[in-house]
Order: sequence, then structure tokens, then C-alpha cells
Amino acid sequence: MNVADSRLVSSVLEKLGYTATDRAEKADVVVLNTCVVRQSAEDSAVGRVSSLKGLKRKRPNMVINLMGCMVGVKGGDYLESLKKRFPHVDVFSSPSDPGPLAAYLTQDESRDFLEKATARRFAFMNEDLPLPKNRENLVSAYVSVVLGCSYACTYCIVPYRRGPERSRPVEDVVREVESLVSQGVKEITLLGQIVDRYGLDLPQKPTLPDLLREIHDLPGLERLRFLTSHPNWMTDELLDAVAALPKVMPHIEVPIQSADDEILTAMKRGYTADEYRELVHRIRDRIPGVGIATDIIVGFPGESEEQFQRTYNLIKELRMDVAHLARYSPRPQTVAARRMEDNVPDEEKWRRFRLLEELQEGIAGDINAQYQNQTVDVLFEEKVRGRWRGRTPNNKLVFVESEDNLRGKVLPVTITWTGPWSMQGSET
Repeated sequence: MNVADSRLVSSVLEKLGYTATDRAEKADVVVLNTCVVRQSAEDSAVGRVSSLKGLKRKRPNMVINLMGCMVGVKGGDYLESLKKRFPHVDVFSSPSDPGPLAAYLTQDESRDFLEKATARRFAFMNEDLPLPKNRENLVSAYVSVVLGCSYACTYCIVPYRRGPERSRPVEDVVREVESLVSQGVKEITLLGQIVDRYGLDLPQKPTLPDLLREIHDLPGLERLRFLTSHPNWMTDELLDAVAALPKVMPHIEVPIQSADDEILTAMKRGYTADEYRELVHRIRDRIPGVGIATDIIVGFPGESEEQFQRTYNLIKELRMDVAHLARYSPRPQTVAARRMEDNVPDEEKWRRFRLLEELQEGIAGDINAQYQNQTVDVLFEEKVRGRWRGRTPNNKLVFVESEDNLRGKVLPVTITWTGPWSMQGSET
């Protein structure tokens, strides 16, 4: 989501006549797009914005924009506290909202501009914006289709910082995808905090499968993905759409977070471990060759060794392709932070994290080993350290050595080496 937001603000800035530089020291405008989903991310953002103070002192005309989840959507006393904490910042803007920065730079404070740029947070998304110059060779792009979230898991800060759930109309999403594809983008990933809930707040109630079908046949589009899903809203209609639409990739990201029912209840996830298990089996039955990724939080308040072991055992049983692991970090305003004691010691969180990390490394290594000497289709994105990097339909990372320009091409590749995190191959 932050990558999509950064692309949006970059495009708006270039439309205003600015060009990109990779060094803050040379910039007239510095935008710091922040994440606070975990404490480590917030600490990093605070460190970075604080480090710009000296640069602002040397170059007082430089414009600094603090954007994203650190700013949030509520304003009021919280925003005033940020202004006092970071007086060297000129503009504060909410996630997905380049409006305040554009208004500041153009000194256009007219009612029409501010209504367009600020009150309607995705007004800019509906414009035909060119890709930023430093990303004009982009092969894969993210498109936000649901902003914010109204399903407040007890540990999650997103609803407080990104606001309530808002779906973009089908025609707006299609227009953005058409614009990106016309500029050479081959793969689109549709984004939402719970992307399966797309359309529930719109008058016509379009579903995510409806949106996938609308986008699927656009000329020039090679691949289509979506994330992140939630077990409660992953319907058979959605799974059948993935199976039936050739351009929709067999790649599902559906977090479990914990496999202990008491912890799941405390997290307000709304399903049981058995229901999640059944969902994974249903996904695999309906989508041949699917790759499944999950998210897990270790050390949630009150998580015992026995409860953690249930998560370990379920991951060992289900053998997912990817497991995104996180240590629980209390976030301000959340129910967990206000009502639950963070009583799992940090060293124990790390121990559980590493146990799952080691388990998943072995599982992923075994799964990828099955691709040895197999031929798979790979969409190549860019060249990294002399090798072309691309992904299979089910999101496996593949590297190929080639003197040819493979950017944006879908080519058959024979796998010659496999590891837990990536594979290597040769053009067939």
C-alpha cells in the first residue's frame, strides 16, 4: 500500500513539474512516507524525519512532507502534537493523500482545489497520471482498490491511521489499470487491507470477482493478483474466479496470525484454527498449483508455550509456501494495547520467531525443490546484480542470467537450482 501511495505522490509531483533525485541533499522537496504497523517501523520513521532537521537548517527553502500512517487521518490534537514534535516539517498529509503537499507547493488554497485534493482522498487516483520517470520501466504495479479498514483486529493500528474502509468505484480502478498498462506495466496487484471486502460499501455492491472480471481482458495486461485476503471473506466465488480467469495468478495471501482459538478470539479474528485449515484445503482443491502465503504474530499478550506450539504444529501440517512472521508489538489506541498486558518477554518472542523461521525455511526449501528441472513461465521485472529477476504465476522468485533484455517478457524457464527463498533457471 505504501509503495502504491509513493507512486501516486511521485506522479503528482512530476505533473507539477518536479523531477526525481535519489539524494535528499539535492532535493527541493522531500516526502517521507511512513509506516507504523510495528514499533520498529515507527522508530525508523522517527529517526529519518529527525535526521532531516539538519538538512532543513542548511537549506531552509527545502519543503519537507511527512506523509502516511504516522500522520493518520484524524488530525486534531494528535496532528498538533506532531507539528510541535517536528517543527521543521512543512506539510503533514494522510495516507494516500498527496493533496496537502500539492496545495502547499502550488499555493492554491482555493475551495475547489482543496475539496478535490483533500476531502476526496482518492481524487488524484482517478486522474490519468504518468508513471514517475524513475519508474517508467515498471513491469509490476500496485493499485489500491480498498482504502482503510473497518474490521479492527485488536492488535492492528491500521483502522486508526488509515481510516474506515472505502472502496473505489469499478470504473475508477479500471481507468487506473488501463493507464498503467498503456505505459508498459504488465502485472497489476489489487490492494486492500481486506481486499476480499471490496465493494461492500459501494451502492451497487460489486464484488472482488466482479472487479477481476472487469480488468481481466484489458489489452496488454499479462497478470493480475490481489492481496491481502481474510479467511472470513474468502468466498468460493472468489476462488472459482481465480481458477477460471487465466490472467489471475494462482497466488493467495491469507493470514492466520495464530492457530490457537483462544488467541484468535483475543485478536478478534473471527475464525477458528479448524476453519482456517478447511479454507486452505478448499483453496488447494479449487486452484491447481496455487501458492499460499500466510502471516503469523508470535508473542501476542497471554500466548503460552502450548498455544504457540499449536501455531507451530499447524504451519508444519499445512506447509504454506510463505510465512510472514512478526513479533507482537503493542500499538497505541488498539484494544490489545489498552486492555491486554504485553507479558511475553522479548527474548521469548525472538525464540518463537526463530523456531517458526527455521521451520518455514525447511518447508519452503522442500516445496521449491519440487521445481528442479521443471519448466515454468516467468515474468521478468528487472536486472539485479547481473541477473534478471522474475516471478512464476504462484509468486516464486526466479533469477536467470541472460545478455538479452528480458524486462516485461513472460518466458519459459527451466529451473536449475532451488533454495527456500528463490530459484535459478535458464531460458528454454
